Amino acid sequence: MLWIARRFFFLERNTVILSRLVRRRGADGRIPVRTLDRGASSSAAAAEPTGYPGGPYDTSLLVKYEHHVARHIWFGEERGPKKELKVAGHGLKLNSRVPLALPPQMESWVSRSGLASLQRTSLNKIDTNLVSAFVERWHLETSSFHMPFGEMSITLDDVACLLHLPIRGIFWSPQDVTEELAVELAVDYLGVSQSQAQSHVRSCRGSYYKLEWLYDIFVHHRAASSWAYATRAYLLMLVGSTIFADKTFTLVEARYLLLFRDLDGCSGYSWGAAALVTLYRYLGDASMYSCKQLGGYPTLLQCWIHEYFPTVGKRGENWNPAGNCGLPRAMRWSYRQGVLKVDDLRPILDELTPTDVIWRPFEDHRAWRVFDEICLYRGCLKWGETVVPYLPDRCLRQFGYRQYVPSPPLDCMMATDIDVDWISYHQSVVDVIGSSSVATTPSEVVDGYLEWYYRVSHPRLVPPHRDAPREVPVPVYDAGPSDPDWARVSTLIRRYLRQVNAEEEDPQFSDLFEALHISRSH
Repeated sequence: MLWIARRFFFLERNTVILSRLVRRRGADGRIPVRTLDRGASSSAAAAEPTGYPGGPYDTSLLVKYEHHVARHIWFGEERGPKKELKVAGHGLKLNSRVPLALPPQMESWVSRSGLASLQRTSLNKIDTNLVSAFVERWHLETSSFHMPFGEMSITLDDVACLLHLPIRGIFWSPQDVTEELAVELAVDYLGVSQSQAQSHVRSCRGSYYKLEWLYDIFVHHRAASSWAYATRAYLLMLVGSTIFADKTFTLVEARYLLLFRDLDGCSGYSWGAAALVTLYRYLGDASMYSCKQLGGYPTLLQCWIHEYFPTVGKRGENWNPAGNCGLPRAMRWSYRQGVLKVDDLRPILDELTPTDVIWRPFEDHRAWRVFDEICLYRGCLKWGETVVPYLPDRCLRQFGYRQYVPSPPLDCMMATDIDVDWISYHQSVVDVIGSSSVATTPSEVVDGYLEWYYRVSHPRLVPPHRDAPREVPVPVYDAGPSDPDWARVSTLIRRYLRQVNAEEEDPQFSDLFEALHISRSH
């Protein structure tokens, strides 16, 4: 009986020791870092995991992750009863307000402004579930989507090809516009009376104009042949319905009228950077758990998804790229009602692999938009008082280069010479591509990249199982097919085999596995 007593004694003692070693998570799900207990070794403490369940384990990169929606989704917590975001889409209204043809006097100004393409690029409706699923993967620290296989982003080249907006040009630094100044601007540049402007600005409860009001002014002045007034109202309505759309869904900031004071000079702005800065800003806001709306130009985001992820979401195709006659690539796509909700899309995005991506979708569009090396500029982009990091070194595969472990993101709050950096972009381009080489396969990464990425990121939004281990294993990807059509075939076959839990040894699936291997070899 003595040996039984000893067994119980050792069991009790070990239970006490284990209970002391158990680390309790805080309310945020994070394992707190604690100082060493007396007698504990430093090596044992170093091996103990820190960070968040599912990542990031190293929190030096995603410093705002505590407030990110992904942290809550991992524990089954949604933003609210509606899991998808409310998205500002003006496509239907804009299509009804854009005439088939503008008067020649207006057409000249609109064409020279660099904004003419925005008249036809908007989707009629937005797939809010699809857009929301990608917003949940956006991280403002890196200005990128964190996918299971690494980072991707909407680049200046994407904006140039999708919207045909100029990306070279100057940034805009506006003056403050009070309600009184908004009234004066409307009188001077929109040709309305003082009383009409005062009444309207007062009804907006701030320095704003209503989009519908601007349309009415455009119609009135067009009929009166007051071309400058009509053009300013039209252009302000156009950008307020597209690249500068905000979360009010009906208003545009009055300060943007300053952009069109000189109708002959507004072509000098980098409208592509303006669109990107505005969208980055709203993506950053919407990636936070407390936010329930998305501003900016959602057509840009949704069409970007359609181009890079051919197997995700539902969309209509108006024409094949081979038959394009120089139109913006956003016009290739049309809205189709999706059947998948945002929580259906999360596991689908979690299972994506590099072969599910068309890494360079615009190579067949270069006859109309030649690649501009300024798209590889690494630095801060500025529009108004909004400054965001633009970091192509984090998504090099989209430019045909092998992805390396990127430098830490820029702190744009400390940037002082953004306009100078933008003008003298060449050195930053050399720095970005000098550390890489042309990729031999579309999704090539350097050794150790994925291991680093899985330490600093949160690559999956849904735990594989409710009792899933704390750490998410680093996946191993094969090279996959280089041809986009074969990549799509490979993706569809693999998705079906995964849905039916097929095993390669099962004879009834042998033909499909053979087809999968054939598709991957192309």
